[in-house]
Amino acid sequence: MKYGLYPGCSLNGTGIEYGLSTKAVAQKLGIDFVEIPDWNCCGASSAHNRNHLLSVALPARNLALAEQHGIDQIAVPCAACYQRMKAAEVALRDEATRQEVGEVIEMNVEGKSRTRALVEVFANDLDADFLSSVVVRPLSGLKVASYYGCLLVKPAQVAIDSPENPMIMDKLMAALGATPVEWSYKTECCGGSLAITRPEASLGMTANVLKYAKLAGADCIVTPCPLCTSNLDMRQKAAEGLLGMELGLPIYYFTELMGVALGLEMSQLGLTKHFVEATSLLKNSPAAQ
Repeated sequence: MKYGLYPGCSLNGTGIEYGLSTKAVAQKLGIDFVEIPDWNCCGASSAHNRNHLLSVALPARNLALAEQHGIDQIAVPCAACYQRMKAAEVALRDEATRQEVGEVIEMNVEGKSRTRALVEVFANDLDADFLSSVVVRPLSGLKVASYYGCLLVKPAQVAIDSPENPMIMDKLMAALGATPVEWSYKTECCGGSLAITRPEASLGMTANVLKYAKLAGADCIVTPCPLCTSNLDMRQKAAEGLLGMELGLPIYYFTELMGVALGLEMSQLGLTKHFVEATSLLKNSPAAQ
Protein backbone atom coordinates (compact mmCIF):
# COMPACT_ATOMS: atom_id res chain seq x y z
CA MET A 1 0.00 0.00 0.00
CA LYS A 2 1.26 3.48 -0.86
CA TYR A 3 0.37 6.77 0.79
CA GLY A 4 1.70 10.27 0.87
CA LEU A 5 3.02 11.29 4.28
CA TYR A 6 2.78 14.71 5.86
CA PRO A 7 5.18 14.40 8.84
CA GLY A 8 4.57 17.85 10.29
CA CYS A 9 6.86 19.47 12.81
CA SER A 10 6.73 16.90 15.61
CA LEU A 11 7.89 13.56 14.18
CA ASN A 12 11.55 14.53 14.34
CA GLY A 13 11.22 16.64 17.49
CA THR A 14 8.90 16.40 20.47
CA GLY A 15 7.21 13.34 18.96
CA ILE A 16 10.35 11.56 17.80
CA GLU A 17 9.15 8.24 19.22
CA TYR A 18 6.03 8.62 17.08
CA GLY A 19 8.19 9.05 14.00
CA LEU A 20 10.44 6.12 14.87
CA SER A 21 7.56 3.75 15.59
CA THR A 22 5.57 4.84 12.54
CA LYS A 23 8.52 4.17 10.25
CA ALA A 24 9.29 0.80 11.87
CA VAL A 25 5.69 -0.44 11.84
CA ALA A 26 5.08 0.71 8.27
CA GLN A 27 8.19 -1.12 7.09
CA LYS A 28 7.13 -4.26 8.96
CA LEU A 29 3.65 -4.18 7.42
CA GLY A 30 4.78 -3.29 3.91
CA ILE A 31 3.16 0.15 3.88
CA ASP A 32 4.93 2.67 1.67
CA PHE A 33 4.81 6.23 2.98
CA VAL A 34 6.15 8.84 0.55
CA GLU A 35 6.93 12.15 2.23
CA ILE A 36 5.38 15.13 0.45
CA PRO A 37 8.30 17.06 -1.11
CA ASP A 38 8.86 20.60 0.16
CA TRP A 39 6.02 20.43 2.69
CA ASN A 40 5.41 23.42 4.95
CA CYS A 41 3.95 24.00 8.42
CA CYS A 42 0.19 23.45 8.55
CA GLY A 43 -0.33 26.57 10.68
CA ALA A 44 -1.59 24.84 13.83
CA SER A 45 -2.50 26.34 16.07
CA SER A 46 -1.62 30.01 15.61
CA ALA A 47 -2.72 30.66 12.03
CA HIS A 48 -6.44 29.98 12.44
CA ASN A 49 -6.48 32.25 15.48
CA ARG A 50 -5.05 35.13 13.48
CA ASN A 51 -6.16 34.95 9.85
CA HIS A 52 -8.72 32.65 8.25
CA LEU A 53 -7.26 32.85 4.75
CA LEU A 54 -3.78 32.03 6.05
CA SER A 55 -5.18 29.09 8.03
CA VAL A 56 -6.51 27.59 4.79
CA ALA A 57 -3.64 28.60 2.51
CA LEU A 58 -0.87 26.99 4.61
CA PRO A 59 -2.31 23.46 4.59
CA ALA A 60 -3.71 23.97 1.08
CA ARG A 61 -0.18 24.35 -0.26
CA ASN A 62 0.59 20.87 1.04
CA LEU A 63 -2.53 19.55 -0.66
CA ALA A 64 -1.44 21.23 -3.90
CA LEU A 65 2.00 19.62 -3.65
CA ALA A 66 0.36 16.23 -3.13
CA GLU A 67 -1.72 16.74 -6.25
CA GLN A 68 1.35 17.70 -8.26
CA HIS A 69 3.02 14.44 -7.28
CA GLY A 70 -0.01 12.27 -7.94
CA ILE A 71 -0.68 11.53 -4.27
CA ASP A 72 -4.32 10.60 -3.74
CA GLN A 73 -4.22 9.95 0.01
CA ILE A 74 -2.14 11.77 2.60
CA ALA A 75 -1.44 10.11 5.94
CA VAL A 76 -1.11 12.70 8.72
CA PRO A 77 0.24 11.50 12.11
CA CYS A 78 -0.36 14.65 14.18
CA ALA A 79 -3.95 15.31 15.26
CA ALA A 80 -3.55 19.09 14.99
CA CYS A 81 -2.01 18.82 11.53
CA TYR A 82 -4.77 16.43 10.48
CA GLN A 83 -7.47 18.86 11.57
CA ARG A 84 -5.93 21.78 9.70
CA MET A 85 -5.31 19.74 6.55
CA LYS A 86 -8.80 18.24 6.60
CA ALA A 87 -10.39 21.61 7.28
CA ALA A 88 -8.56 23.03 4.25
CA GLU A 89 -9.71 20.08 2.14
CA VAL A 90 -13.32 20.85 3.14
CA ALA A 91 -12.89 24.59 2.53
CA LEU A 92 -11.50 23.98 -0.96
CA ARG A 93 -14.77 22.43 -2.06
CA ASP A 94 -15.92 26.02 -2.55
CA GLU A 95 -14.81 27.32 -5.96
CA ALA A 96 -14.30 30.92 -4.80
CA THR A 97 -12.12 29.73 -1.94
CA ARG A 98 -10.04 27.56 -4.31
CA GLN A 99 -9.39 30.51 -6.57
CA GLU A 100 -8.47 32.85 -3.71
CA VAL A 101 -6.19 30.32 -2.06
CA GLY A 102 -4.59 29.44 -5.40
CA GLU A 103 -3.65 33.09 -5.87
CA VAL A 104 -2.14 33.27 -2.39
CA ILE A 105 0.00 30.13 -2.71
CA GLU A 106 0.67 30.74 -6.42
CA MET A 107 -0.26 27.15 -7.21
CA ASN A 108 -3.24 25.41 -8.67
CA VAL A 109 -5.13 23.41 -6.05
CA GLU A 110 -8.25 21.33 -6.50
CA GLY A 111 -8.48 19.78 -3.06
CA LYS A 112 -8.73 16.29 -4.53
CA SER A 113 -6.10 14.62 -2.34
CA ARG A 114 -7.78 12.95 0.62
CA THR A 115 -6.45 13.71 4.08
CA ARG A 116 -6.30 10.67 6.37
CA ALA A 117 -5.33 10.51 10.03
CA LEU A 118 -2.52 7.99 10.45
CA VAL A 119 -4.59 5.95 12.90
CA GLU A 120 -7.25 5.59 10.19
CA VAL A 121 -4.72 4.08 7.82
CA PHE A 122 -3.55 1.46 10.30
CA ALA A 123 -6.96 0.74 11.84
CA ASN A 124 -9.25 0.89 8.80
CA ASP A 125 -7.13 0.00 5.80
CA LEU A 126 -5.48 -3.12 7.19
CA ASP A 127 -7.47 -6.32 6.93
CA ALA A 128 -8.25 -7.66 10.40
CA ASP A 129 -7.19 -11.18 9.47
CA PHE A 130 -3.90 -9.88 8.09
CA LEU A 131 -3.21 -7.89 11.24
CA SER A 132 -3.94 -10.90 13.42
CA SER A 133 -1.60 -13.02 11.32
CA VAL A 134 1.39 -10.71 11.82
CA VAL A 135 0.96 -10.20 15.60
CA VAL A 136 3.69 -12.28 17.22
CA ARG A 137 3.45 -10.87 20.73
CA PRO A 138 -0.19 -10.23 21.64
CA LEU A 139 -0.66 -7.52 24.27
CA SER A 140 -2.58 -9.94 26.47
CA GLY A 141 -3.43 -8.63 29.94
CA LEU A 142 -2.63 -5.00 29.06
CA LYS A 143 -5.51 -2.69 30.03
CA VAL A 144 -5.45 0.30 27.73
CA ALA A 145 -7.32 3.62 27.89
CA SER A 146 -7.66 4.82 24.30
CA TYR A 147 -7.40 8.61 24.39
CA TYR A 148 -8.43 10.42 21.20
CA GLY A 149 -8.29 13.99 22.45
CA CYS A 150 -10.39 16.74 20.89
CA LEU A 151 -8.83 17.31 17.46
CA LEU A 152 -9.55 14.06 15.61
CA VAL A 153 -13.26 13.84 16.35
CA LYS A 154 -14.40 17.48 16.39
CA PRO A 155 -15.88 19.30 14.55
CA ALA A 156 -18.10 16.89 12.64
CA GLN A 157 -16.75 17.95 9.23
CA VAL A 158 -13.32 16.51 10.01
CA ALA A 159 -14.15 13.76 12.52
CA ILE A 160 -12.62 10.34 11.90
CA ASP A 161 -15.16 8.64 14.18
CA SER A 162 -17.97 9.37 16.64
CA PRO A 163 -17.31 12.66 18.45
CA GLU A 164 -18.68 11.23 21.70
CA ASN A 165 -17.57 7.61 21.74
CA PRO A 166 -14.97 6.87 19.05
CA MET A 167 -13.89 3.25 18.85
CA ILE A 168 -11.39 3.10 15.99
CA MET A 169 -8.34 2.91 18.27
CA ASP A 170 -10.07 0.69 20.83
CA LYS A 171 -10.72 -1.86 18.07
CA LEU A 172 -7.11 -1.64 16.92
CA MET A 173 -5.85 -2.26 20.45
CA ALA A 174 -8.22 -5.22 20.81
CA ALA A 175 -6.87 -6.67 17.56
CA LEU A 176 -3.39 -6.53 19.11
CA GLY A 177 -4.61 -8.50 22.12
CA ALA A 178 -4.94 -5.61 24.60
CA THR A 179 -8.06 -4.93 26.67
CA PRO A 180 -9.56 -1.46 26.03
CA VAL A 181 -11.15 -0.02 29.16
CA GLU A 182 -14.41 1.92 29.13
CA TRP A 183 -14.05 5.47 30.35
CA SER A 184 -15.73 8.82 29.82
CA TYR A 185 -12.71 11.05 29.15
CA LYS A 186 -11.51 9.63 25.83
CA THR A 187 -12.42 12.82 23.90
CA GLU A 188 -11.95 15.43 26.64
CA CYS A 189 -9.28 18.07 26.01
CA CYS A 190 -6.05 17.49 27.95
CA GLY A 191 -5.31 21.23 28.08
CA GLY A 192 -2.09 20.97 26.09
CA SER A 193 -2.76 24.14 24.11
CA LEU A 194 -3.14 26.12 27.35
CA ALA A 195 0.09 24.93 28.95
CA ILE A 196 1.87 28.27 28.40
CA THR A 197 -0.98 30.81 28.49
CA ARG A 198 -3.01 29.27 31.34
CA PRO A 199 -0.81 26.68 33.04
CA GLU A 200 -3.00 26.16 36.11
CA ALA A 201 -6.11 25.48 34.04
CA SER A 202 -4.10 23.28 31.73
CA LEU A 203 -2.71 21.17 34.57
CA GLY A 204 -6.17 20.65 35.99
CA MET A 205 -7.42 19.35 32.64
CA THR A 206 -4.38 17.11 32.27
CA ALA A 207 -4.85 15.73 35.77
CA ASN A 208 -8.50 14.87 35.12
CA VAL A 209 -7.69 12.84 32.02
CA LEU A 210 -5.01 10.91 33.89
CA LYS A 211 -7.13 10.45 37.00
CA TYR A 212 -10.12 9.00 35.19
CA ALA A 213 -7.97 6.66 33.13
CA LYS A 214 -6.47 5.39 36.39
CA LEU A 215 -9.87 5.04 38.04
CA ALA A 216 -11.11 3.09 35.02
CA GLY A 217 -8.44 0.49 35.75
CA ALA A 218 -6.11 1.32 32.87
CA ASP A 219 -2.45 0.29 32.99
CA CYS A 220 -1.58 2.93 30.40
CA ILE A 221 -2.97 5.46 27.95
CA VAL A 222 -2.60 5.18 24.17
CA THR A 223 -3.01 8.18 21.89
CA PRO A 224 -2.50 9.33 18.28
CA CYS A 225 -1.64 12.95 19.16
CA PRO A 226 1.90 14.31 19.78
CA LEU A 227 0.62 17.29 21.77
CA CYS A 228 -1.53 15.11 24.03
CA THR A 229 1.26 12.58 24.45
CA SER A 230 3.82 15.21 25.44
CA ASN A 231 1.40 16.87 27.82
CA LEU A 232 0.19 13.71 29.58
CA ASP A 233 3.68 12.24 29.75
CA MET A 234 5.78 15.27 30.63
CA ARG A 235 3.36 16.80 33.15
CA GLN A 236 2.26 13.62 34.90
CA LYS A 237 4.44 14.25 37.96
CA ALA A 238 2.88 17.67 38.40
CA ALA A 239 -0.57 16.13 37.98
CA GLU A 240 0.22 13.61 40.72
CA GLY A 241 1.08 16.49 43.03
CA LEU A 242 -2.16 18.28 42.21
CA LEU A 243 -4.27 15.15 42.69
CA GLY A 244 -2.42 13.82 45.70
CA MET A 245 -2.33 10.36 44.16
CA GLU A 246 0.19 8.20 42.37
CA LEU A 247 -0.57 7.62 38.71
CA GLY A 248 2.34 5.84 37.02
CA LEU A 249 0.60 5.66 33.67
CA PRO A 250 2.89 5.24 30.64
CA ILE A 251 1.61 7.23 27.66
CA TYR A 252 2.07 5.34 24.40
CA TYR A 253 1.61 6.24 20.78
CA PHE A 254 -0.60 3.59 19.18
CA THR A 255 2.24 2.86 16.76
CA GLU A 256 4.54 1.97 19.66
CA LEU A 257 2.12 -0.66 20.93
CA MET A 258 1.63 -1.92 17.38
CA GLY A 259 5.39 -2.30 17.08
CA VAL A 260 5.63 -4.26 20.32
CA ALA A 261 2.83 -6.59 19.17
CA LEU A 262 4.66 -7.07 15.87
CA GLY A 263 7.79 -8.15 17.75
CA LEU A 264 9.94 -5.08 17.12
CA GLU A 265 12.61 -3.95 19.59
CA MET A 266 11.49 -1.34 22.12
CA SER A 267 14.51 0.88 21.46
CA GLN A 268 13.68 0.82 17.75
CA LEU A 269 10.22 2.17 18.59
CA GLY A 270 11.40 5.01 20.82
CA LEU A 271 10.02 3.51 24.01
CA THR A 272 13.15 4.47 25.93
CA LYS A 273 12.51 8.18 25.32
CA HIS A 274 9.43 8.65 27.56
CA PHE A 275 9.24 10.75 30.72
CA VAL A 276 7.10 8.15 32.51
CA GLU A 277 9.09 4.92 32.23
CA ALA A 278 7.42 2.96 29.45
CA THR A 279 9.29 -0.32 28.97
CA SER A 280 8.83 -2.10 32.30
CA LEU A 281 5.07 -2.45 31.94
CA LEU A 282 5.48 -4.14 28.59
CA LYS A 283 8.39 -6.32 29.70
CA ASN A 284 6.43 -7.51 32.73
CA SER A 285 3.12 -8.04 30.94
CA PRO A 286 1.81 -11.57 30.34
CA ALA A 287 2.60 -11.07 26.66
CA ALA A 288 6.31 -10.83 27.47
CA GLN A 289 6.43 -14.03 29.45
